[in-house]
Amino acid sequence: MPEQDPYAWLEDVDSEAALAWVGERNAETVDALTADPAFEGLRDAVREVLDDTARIPYVVRRGPHLYNFWRDHDHPLGVWRRTTLDEYRSPAPRWETLLDVDALAAAEGVRWVWAGATVLRGGPPRALVELSRDGADATVVRELDLDRGAFVEGGFRLPEAKNAVDWIDEDHVFVATDTGPGSLTDSGYPRTVRRWRRGTRVGDAPVVFAGAADDVSVGAWHDPAPGFERDLVVRHRDFWHSEFFLLPEDGEPVRIEVPADCEPQLHRERLLVRVRSPWLGQPAGSLLAFPLDAFLAGERAYEVLFTPDERTVLEEFTTTRSRLVLTTLTDASTQLHLLSPEPGGGWSRSPLGEVPPLATATVTATSPYEDDETAEEVLFDVGGFLRPSALRRVVAGRPGVETLRRAPARFRTEGLCVRQHFARSADGTRVPYFVVGPEDREGPGPTLLYGYGGFEISLTPLYSAVTGRSWLERGGTYAVANIRGGGEYGPAWHRAALGARREAAFDDFAAVAQDLVARGITTPGRLGASGGSNGGLLTGVMLTRRPELFGAVVSEAPLLDMVRYHRLLAGASWTAEYGDPEVPEERAHLLRWSPYHNLRTGHGSPPLLLTTSTRDDRVHPGHARKMAARMRELGLPCEYFENTGGGHSGASDHGDAAFLEALVHTFLWRELGEERRVPE
Repeated sequence: MPEQDPYAWLEDVDSEAALAWVGERNAETVDALTADPAFEGLRDAVREVLDDTARIPYVVRRGPHLYNFWRDHDHPLGVWRRTTLDEYRSPAPRWETLLDVDALAAAEGVRWVWAGATVLRGGPPRALVELSRDGADATVVRELDLDRGAFVEGGFRLPEAKNAVDWIDEDHVFVATDTGPGSLTDSGYPRTVRRWRRGTRVGDAPVVFAGAADDVSVGAWHDPAPGFERDLVVRHRDFWHSEFFLLPEDGEPVRIEVPADCEPQLHRERLLVRVRSPWLGQPAGSLLAFPLDAFLAGERAYEVLFTPDERTVLEEFTTTRSRLVLTTLTDASTQLHLLSPEPGGGWSRSPLGEVPPLATATVTATSPYEDDETAEEVLFDVGGFLRPSALRRVVAGRPGVETLRRAPARFRTEGLCVRQHFARSADGTRVPYFVVGPEDREGPGPTLLYGYGGFEISLTPLYSAVTGRSWLERGGTYAVANIRGGGEYGPAWHRAALGARREAAFDDFAAVAQDLVARGITTPGRLGASGGSNGGLLTGVMLTRRPELFGAVVSEAPLLDMVRYHRLLAGASWTAEYGDPEVPEERAHLLRWSPYHNLRTGHGSPPLLLTTSTRDDRVHPGHARKMAARMRELGLPCEYFENTGGGHSGASDHGDAAFLEALVHTFLWRELGEERRVPE
């Protein structure tokens, strides 16, 4: 690519010229793919899955109520609602609607999308509700009276920004927002935290903490643990390094002196630290517990709660009032463990429920701040590629596991099986991957390989009725690659593909693709690559570096211009993950694999489908726009679809999501359903 970017004009998101170009590309893609005889039935099948009223309504507890946000055919934008545990146990719970987003959107003429809520503890029935305009990351904040189901007149309210708020008490909140020049970081997130009192202007609220312009963001929250109430603030210096402080009401913030790449959490009288690099003689990936007061006084005595090994790592941990729940990964499959403090010191450890092999268990909610037995309540979900989810409840310290809800089977699994294989990457690293498909297939068939490989995010076996109906039921095979850059083997697995070492993630994905072919599961002409966001970068690299491995590529909400990504929306926040293009040696490694800069003719290219959203304010739609324009210039096969709303997810309701999924899978089946010759 020349230094002067001929398609920079497509970065102007809402310009008349750019939107006209988007309209033309959308029309071409929609006309081509919706003409497929299978498209309409596929879209309807996906919509049926998404709207299924028998799916599990996942909940969180606040006092006696369980809260849930729900979308279906009658409520495309959704309702926020609550019920009780006794009602939730019944086959048809009665729900109390707190906010009908569809009705609000109709009344105000704005396509509001639910972005979450924070319920006040220990005060009047109030919540801070966040709503985004058509799915963007930026939100508005409004205070809602839960008993009346109405916004509070003169209550807390914030205009659209990348807001962060948390209750302190009924009359005060911590707020990080855009208050004018100098209040945002270079990444576009809040740089200051204010303590805002009811009835005053947010711009007049005192600043209690300020970060630097080149930080990613700052934030604050109130810890309401009974007897251990305190305020905390975090300064995110970059994506992987942060500083945490206790925030006294009077006086200067007190730094919690842990390494900047650690993940500290306060749990009553303890400081829990997940170690991301070796510290105090313990390896990366360990979980340590310190007496908080002694730690603040300079002592460093600790208990080891978890130590990783070559195959098993700590994925996450959460707390009840007095206990911890550890989620561990062994070769990318999960187990849950309950840690309980012993009266004489130390901790006992026991399994939390039964988790079958090649499955995923996820803690969906705990209630550490409640006043009764629910303070020890744990809700967790268990499922797998072919196993619909089951939501279970445990009260730690009491016997028995209760199954609260079971999701229905939403696609046929007869003749399908799940296997785990290991590929050898270019440097000899053993890379796991899952394969879901026909147990007794005769010969290779259409296969879709999904990957992510970044930000220490792990891919585990999950039940997807959309994938089942769109791909597996039609005879396709689905594979998930657990490549470096993810968290499947802890911090070291992530760091192995950080910055200039990103090549490892690309080599791993290519190795899995080659292993699928070597095992006779598929051929290059019938193998597709799919990924979104960072995974869209991954598939873009496959398109430009290893086109001979794939018959089709899907890249959704992708990063593709790795020379300018740091100047587009939130891109500056990811330089610790990829490298900084302003640093010459880092720019050099980014240029080596930046998909936008490595497009060329003469080496062939598998067909590409690019999708994005005009309202994606995280990964700029200019990445996908410019890639499509450049491919058209070079005569390379590319189809493009940009949803006008939906934010980073690409869809703001089930109708949009079903349409997008139908486009993607129609494209994939058209390209991979029959044997094709791949580029040489």
